[in-house]
Amino acid sequence: MAAPDSVAEGGMRRVVVLGGTRGIGRAIVEAFLGHGDLVLATGRSPESVATLADGLAGTEGAGRLRTAAVDTAAPELPDRLAGAVEDALGGGVDVLCCNAGVFPSSPLDDLDRETITSTLQTNLVGHMLAVQRLAPLLRRASQGRVILTSSITGPLTGYPGWTTYAASKAAQLGFMRSAALELAPHGVTVNAVLPGNIATEGLVAMGPEYLSAAAACVPLGKLGTPEDIAHAVIFLASAGAQYITGQTIVVDGGQTLPESPDAILPLASAPAPEGAGARYAGAR
Repeated sequence: MAAPDSVAEGGMRRVVVLGGTRGIGRAIVEAFLGHGDLVLATGRSPESVATLADGLAGTEGAGRLRTAAVDTAAPELPDRLAGAVEDALGGGVDVLCCNAGVFPSSPLDDLDRETITSTLQTNLVGHMLAVQRLAPLLRRASQGRVILTSSITGPLTGYPGWTTYAASKAAQLGFMRSAALELAPHGVTVNAVLPGNIATEGLVAMGPEYLSAAAACVPLGKLGTPEDIAHAVIFLASAGAQYITGQTIVVDGGQTLPESPDAILPLASAPAPEGAGARYAGAR
């Protein structure tokens, strides 16, 4: 099913959202659907994408939603993604949003090779391979866009117990800047959004004490919403952002502004429930 090529003339964009089944990813999917775009949302399992489709059934734009079970960490990711794009979007892409992610939490002394490798595979390597595979299609788009969901953790700050996650998110920005230079001659922009403390299902599952500590870190005094991140993504995908590339938009309520370490201590010292990191994994 082919869609119009001309984003500049207001045509329906063909959008791919990796990790689009819940949390921030679902908000991004809903935002693009609300703007009249044709959206392919991926999730790691058939069950996750079926749940998304069922949840959006009957809503505005549901008829323009396509889904595919594509595990970002799987070796066959590039081929599966390319096949899904061909089937769902007619072989063209205007916007690629790399949002899939996992959030392992453990003290430095408990790190193991398997956790490090699997985290980097999902949060970094999978995104790199997705951009590489879809780059030829993005070059042919009238205004190709690549948007990565990174984090303030890693690029701008750190937290105890989040070393692997922080490393993966910081590395994303190195890839983003270099890819931006390579794709710029073709009119393709590559940018990243850096969320702060966002009230996703996973964060809420950590309990009221953790949520209170998370909000206390934010100068605006509240947690962000998945929709706050989706708004930034929609802007970067718009014609208004056509002269922005290789950049980051921080959406954290001012959390990274204070110079005092006291700004992060409430969250760093808050007790996280047993297994909280596992529950948060993939919440975006």
